Amino acid sequence: MTIKFTKDHEWVLLEGDVATIGISDYAQDQLGDVVFVEVPEVGADLSKGDEIAVVESVKAASEVYTPVSGEVIEINNDLEETPTLVNEDPLGGGWFARIKITDSTELADLLDEEGYKAFVEGLD
Repeated sequence: MTIKFTKDHEWVLLEGDVATIGISDYAQDQLGDVVFVEVPEVGADLSKGDEIAVVESVKAASEVYTPVSGEVIEINNDLEETPTLVNEDPLGGGWFARIKITDSTELADLLDEEGYKAFVEGLD
């Protein structure tokens, strides 16, 4: 399992050709208390950069974009009842969707954990 990040604060956990996608701890902290999450339909074909989720918090609504192309094979149904999972466990139980990757070359654009940490430190 490998975790990668985007400069837009999404994370991707890679397990073979399946990517689990969510937002980083930094992103959930910036959003504040999450009150609603909209995820895609299973079976949706998404291209890199397409909207994969909408997160509404007490501060704002924010779109989340997929860092990789592929077919949605699973969504996190727990978010419907408990959207606060995004705040409580952003890199675990707060994931949005799992995608079967169709273009693994897109992974080259992502940051590793150290690179992302350095990127976020540069934002403060």
